[in-house]
Amino acid sequence: MHWLGTAVRAPWWTLSVMPSALPEGEPAPADGSLPQDALSGVGTRPFGIYVHVPFCATRCGYCDFNTYTPGELGTSASPESWLEGLRRELDLAASVLGSPVPASTVFVGGGTPSLLGASGLSDVLDAIYQSFGLAPGAEVTTESNPESTSPSFFAGIRDAGYTRVSLGMQSAARHVLQVLDRKHTPGRPVDAAREARAAGFEHVNLDLIYGTPGEQPADLKASLDAVLDAGVDHVSAYALIVEDGTGLARRIRRGDLPMPDDDVLASSYEMVDSALSGAGFSWYEVSNWATSLEAQCQHNVLYWKGADWWGFGPGAHSHVGGVRFWNVKHPARYSSLLAEGKSPAAGREVLSDEDRRVERVLLELRLAEGLPIEVLDTAGRSEALSAVADGLLEPLDDRCVLTDRGRLLADAVVRRLLP
Repeated sequence: MHWLGTAVRAPWWTLSVMPSALPEGEPAPADGSLPQDALSGVGTRPFGIYVHVPFCATRCGYCDFNTYTPGELGTSASPESWLEGLRRELDLAASVLGSPVPASTVFVGGGTPSLLGASGLSDVLDAIYQSFGLAPGAEVTTESNPESTSPSFFAGIRDAGYTRVSLGMQSAARHVLQVLDRKHTPGRPVDAAREARAAGFEHVNLDLIYGTPGEQPADLKASLDAVLDAGVDHVSAYALIVEDGTGLARRIRRGDLPMPDDDVLASSYEMVDSALSGAGFSWYEVSNWATSLEAQCQHNVLYWKGADWWGFGPGAHSHVGGVRFWNVKHPARYSSLLAEGKSPAAGREVLSDEDRRVERVLLELRLAEGLPIEVLDTAGRSEALSAVADGLLEPLDDRCVLTDRGRLLADAVVRRLLP
């Protein structure tokens, strides 16, 4: 079987990470303004806020995100200057949108948000309260690295108003963590998850990466056993992607490590799905499993369903009413533009109706509830019938839903539905 599943993730601009390379597009207005067509309907659609924290203590070998270690930044930027820029961008966005739009979801990602400490993350949420406010029952998530958390950290962010924590575990095998350049000890993520639960967090996620060179089935099984032992209600599991320009890519190019194997990735995904399904988790998106509807990450669902979100911080990406825009990458440049009263947006793209239709296919097909068949054109509907015959889609009603085999070949199914 040729693996084509979660290696094709949702497009980079919908993820809770900020890739290092910015896309091409038209210049963004210096005042941050948006077309009136994009602003119509704002507030009637779900609205999410993503905050990008660009700081890391060290750089992991597989990481291609827009993050910076202290040595890379020097004295050109700091968490304090970043936070001041964030406050200014929040105020700018609220002005552009024209009326208060309480956030239904907030996701603080990075980078390593937990490096800000509970006090810094509280300041972030306070700034969001002041500029936007939160909708009743809003989901408020922060990513955290296990090694920069503690019981007092979790108690502090829970008191500040965070409702959900996502922890980067990646693996429970020491040698796999070493290949990935992860610094935490194998048992720390499970301890951190338990500490978060003890602090009152009902919703805790652990991230896994599978397919790392040298990972054996027994290693993945041990990781899954540890995840289930942690008592979390959400798991994200991703196939390792070797990104150009990373330390991992250089090691593979030199021959120090082999490339991840497609067949191994496929069997690993099946192992993950089997273990989680057997423990009461259900997949709701190709790479995500939850124990209940309430445990699903509503912020990411907002992405996959094409709602509105504004990404704040260096390199962050946004989407409002069919306009996608993205910020300059470097924290110092980000802060200086905002200090000058200018938008930090580096460029934007106004999506056509066909662009938006294609993106619905790319994104909604990944969901367990599937894609409304009405989104497909005539040729796509014909291909959907063929995909049913090939066992890639469930029998058609009014939606296209991936079968188990279809999840393994998700990108191939997308290509078929977009002939």
